[in-house]
Parts: sequence; C-alpha cells; structure tokens
Amino acid sequence: MKIGLYFGTFNPIHIGHLVIANYMVQFTELQKIWFVVSPKNPFKQKQSLLKDHHRIALVREGIEGNPNFHASDIEFGLPIPSYTVNTLAHLREKYPNDEFALIMGEDNLRGFHKWKNHEEIIAHHELYVYPRAVIEEEDKTEFNYPFKNHPKVHYADAPVMNISASFIRNAIKQGKSVQYLLSPPVHKYLTEMHFYEK
Repeated sequence: MKIGLYFGTFNPIHIGHLVIANYMVQFTELQKIWFVVSPKNPFKQKQSLLKDHHRIALVREGIEGNPNFHASDIEFGLPIPSYTVNTLAHLREKYPNDEFALIMGEDNLRGFHKWKNHEEIIAHHELYVYPRAVIEEEDKTEFNYPFKNHPKVHYADAPVMNISASFIRNAIKQGKSVQYLLSPPVHKYLTEMHFYEK
C-alpha cells in the first residue's frame, strides 16, 4: 500500500489538515494518509502545546469514521528529538510491504535541503507537496531552490488553506468561536476540556 505520511504537532488538528489529507488520498496515488503526531520535545517546553496523549486523541476524534485516515503515534516511542529520517527508517523496517511518501507544504520543500540526511530521505521516498498561502502570494518564478524539480517531488493542486493552529489557539484564548474551523468532535473535545482558553 502507498501511504502518505502527514507529520505535525496537530495542536490542534483542524479542517485545513483534513481538507489537504482528503485531497491527497482522493486525487493522488496515495491510498491512505497517516497523521504522524510529533511528540513534545522535553528540551523545548512550549506552554501552548498540549500533552501528547491529548493531541493524538484529537487526531483520532477528527478522523473517526474515515477508513482512508490513520492516527499514528509512532514517534512517541522513538528518541527525542524525532528526526524524520529516523522515523522513516523505522517504518520501512516495521512495514516492509508498504511504501511511504511524505506530505509537506511548499514552504517546507524550500528548506528540505536543510533536513537531517535529506538525500537519504529522497532516495527512499517520494514527496507530495501542497501549496501554502504564504507561497501563493509570492511570484514563484523568482525562486529556485534545491529539489524544486526533482523527479520524486509531486505537486498536488490541493486547495490553499490559510488556516493555522496558532490562529485557532489565539482565537479560543480571546473567547472567539472557532466552531467551523474544527470538525465537530474536535471542537467538542476542546470545549469540554477548556483547552487553549488561558
């Protein structure tokens, strides 16, 4: 099976994540999307980052009922900080019959050459790239960055989602409604737990 790995803190998972993941599984060769929740780095304490078990629970709530989606806590058991190259090697060993690809925004592709062992990553995996609003506002023709035209890089014409988890967290803190930026189960979970309110 060809699986797309969508890495993130998902703090919280929102409709932007779900729209992009749904596009990838419906309009590309990817057959399933795994939401890989990044663990909290104990050396980088961030007040607004929910505990690991809450973020994986939110992802499970957000994707419940969709057989094409899977919530993965694979990185929770790996050394911190978690490097993508190590996670991928672990997955290849654990699931030798599956093919894993990376899903990333175009802004991440620009900096991909700075990732640890990026050459090893692209030697074993394809990259599926979706547009980001910040990139859309710029003239792409002015930029030429490594891996832009690499044969293993596939550009997906996914909807441009100008929604961020930080915007949602700040809105909740200000007492604003974010009902339509989250799936109903995620909104219910956050509301009942009073997350991000302070």
